[in-house]
Amino acid sequence: MSVSVKILPNYTYDDYVHWEGQWEVIDGVPYAMSPAAVPKHQRIAVSISSAFNFQLKECKKCTVYQPIDYVTEDNTILQPDMLIVCEEITKKYLDFPPTLVLEILSPATALKDRHTKYDIYESQGIKYYLIIDPEAEQIEIYEVNMKTKKYELKGHGDSFRYKFLLENCQALIDFSEIW
Repeated sequence: MSVSVKILPNYTYDDYVHWEGQWEVIDGVPYAMSPAAVPKHQRIAVSISSAFNFQLKECKKCTVYQPIDYVTEDNTILQPDMLIVCEEITKKYLDFPPTLVLEILSPATALKDRHTKYDIYESQGIKYYLIIDPEAEQIEIYEVNMKTKKYELKGHGDSFRYKFLLENCQALIDFSEIW
């Protein structure tokens, strides 16, 4: 009896930087990013980024970023919709866990965002993971439990306020204003 071996690609950051278009790489497997985000996705991204920027304007340590390369391993490169980083980035990409990551779901990315990326962000110890469903106009806020190292759902809905504790800074966000 013969056993067939399935050969999967194993691309790294060195391969990734030469590609055209937008990609993510997870465990060496490339994923083409969707075409440009639809207007509602863009509007939500701008609204939530602006809300965090406003709340953190006095914070000298934490910075809000739109998609940038987040390299968790040489063969895993992600581009979250928004990140908050509370340390200086010294490379062309982020190579340490941010404090907060946000993903805005689309039909093409929802499963990956809810499962694969959720697991990666949790394993990296990222304090907050926010998932926004633009069609349902709902947000889920996950915060890592420092004892179990697992995410716990801390907020869910469309119209609530939540206080994020980011290093020595805080951001009180009213999610009813992002829709």
